[in-house]
Amino acid sequence: MKSEFLLAFNEICSDRGLPREVVLEAIETALVSAYRRNVDSKAPGNVMAKIDPATGEAHIFVEKQVVEKVTDPDQEVGLAKGRAIQPDIQVGDMLVMEDTPSDFGRIAAQTAKQVILQRIREAERDAQYVRYAEQEGEIVHGIVQSIKSKVVMLNLGSVEAILPRSQQMSGERYHLHQRLRAYVLEVRNTSQGPKIVLSRSHPKMLRRLLELEVPEIFNGTVEIKAIAREAGSRSKIAVAARQPGVDPVGACVGMRGVRIKSIVNELGGEKIDVIEWSPNAATFIAKALSPAQVLSVRVDEESDGRKAASVVVPDDQLSLAIGRAGQNARLAAKLSDYRIDIQGATEAATWALQRINEDPDVLPSLGLVAELVPTVAGILQRHRENLPYTGEELLAVRQVVETVWEHYASVRRAERERKIRKEMAQQAALEAVREQIPAQAFEIPLADIGLSTRVLNCLEQSGVETAGDVLERLAVEGDEGILALPGIGPKSFEEINQGIEALALTEAEEPAPAEAIVEEKVEAAEKVEEEAIVAVEEEIATEAEVEEKVKEPEAAESPEESVVEEEAPEEPEIPSFLFGEQEEELDREEKLRRERERRRQLVYDEETGELIARRRRKRSDDDVEDWRHYTDY
Repeated sequence: MKSEFLLAFNEICSDRGLPREVVLEAIETALVSAYRRNVDSKAPGNVMAKIDPATGEAHIFVEKQVVEKVTDPDQEVGLAKGRAIQPDIQVGDMLVMEDTPSDFGRIAAQTAKQVILQRIREAERDAQYVRYAEQEGEIVHGIVQSIKSKVVMLNLGSVEAILPRSQQMSGERYHLHQRLRAYVLEVRNTSQGPKIVLSRSHPKMLRRLLELEVPEIFNGTVEIKAIAREAGSRSKIAVAARQPGVDPVGACVGMRGVRIKSIVNELGGEKIDVIEWSPNAATFIAKALSPAQVLSVRVDEESDGRKAASVVVPDDQLSLAIGRAGQNARLAAKLSDYRIDIQGATEAATWALQRINEDPDVLPSLGLVAELVPTVAGILQRHRENLPYTGEELLAVRQVVETVWEHYASVRRAERERKIRKEMAQQAALEAVREQIPAQAFEIPLADIGLSTRVLNCLEQSGVETAGDVLERLAVEGDEGILALPGIGPKSFEEINQGIEALALTEAEEPAPAEAIVEEKVEAAEKVEEEAIVAVEEEIATEAEVEEKVKEPEAAESPEESVVEEEAPEEPEIPSFLFGEQEEELDREEKLRRERERRRQLVYDEETGELIARRRRKRSDDDVEDWRHYTDY
């Protein structure tokens, strides 16, 4: 026959839903507390309680030190008594021995009742928290227990949960004893027990309902890609099949809509649009705007990096695409994660024609579509007379609008590419400048070059901390790179410049790489200049020799046939890396060539039938010009 203790023990475990080990541990802890409080307040630190589940008898065990002579009976035990319990015990060892009072059952029953109940309540709260923490993110059933102004209390069986106003569906009304399904949003452990927060407006509740109602979603055949929901009004769900031959939309809707209808009824009549997901963004956006019919979709990226889409719909579908208070467009934007701009066909065609008229670069980029521009203009004129669009007219409008879109999209892409190339060029130039600056310059703080406190603070606030930073700004932006900093004027700039120059004079013993390049270019320029002077002198000597030689040219019927154009002498090639020296050398050679042409003139002599080259020379005595004749051939 079972004892009364065992019956009560089993009843507590069953009613509270607690494991036997948890209840037994709570009772033993209460007995230890009762022993310390009422029986032996000076009990040693290690006290244990053991309960026999069959009889319900309690036994208390304490740990005492073995000594030869007992001075404190509460803490010590004699060697003889200790060896009676454990024969091999030695002096100084710790012995665990039973110390159960004769009337401990009555005392424990009076003093440990509240402790036992408290421990059981704590164990019950911990068990409830663990149970519902595992159900976080799941659907639970509850009964409306009370309704306040902002909170609805639901009884989940062994614990109460709250449905706050922010998680309630708009327009939904609740009444007492109503059965509801809700989504476990959050579970928090508090001193009063677990606090469970429910939700009926969260998008994941719709996901969980679909998983419960649609077996294909539960087993992974159909995947939910995205959900956009405005609780109590309308939701859009994008689904995709993970196996070929499966219709994801049909699987979610069910035969005659039986599956989706059960979810709609659970959500109080909320409209649900099931859309097939597509990897093509334009196609997916067109489907997301259903039930409206979309004429064209253009996907692009804005300057701030956000994805955007421009949509054109027929004029009679514009209000349907936007939806009541913009709801349809807003849900489609949330579902696709694109900013959607919706235009009617007339508005889009008017914009395209306006761009063609105002921007001269648009029409050449249209190609063959340019032939449809007059047609689109006529279509707009007909539409002003309240005539509807035909299918062919909408196709023509779509082609023109998409081609104009493509032109401006290509312009934006080219601009982005130019910007990237410019940034890369600037980065390359900056790296080249840094290579020209000695590495130790970036290790010298500005405080070491003798700047005043005010100038030093202005530079540090602008992020200029080392001498290398100053040299880098001067090399990239010039003097304006320093003067443009806040608090830096001409006097401050002069102070900075003097500090940098003084540092360079004391630190640099060899010329910088840039100076070496300049010196090399100057030497090459001087060498080329010498070669050019030698070439000119040789040419003048050659002309003097030609002056003394006169040869008979071949007979000619007319002056035009006998005239031979004199080839200009080859000029020395000047390297392209010269700067000011190159321009000076070119000017010098150009003057020499013009002087030679001015002094030499070809003349046909009709009497002799010869082509005579005349050269003007100056006499050495009175500087009177004369002409020397010689035969040129």
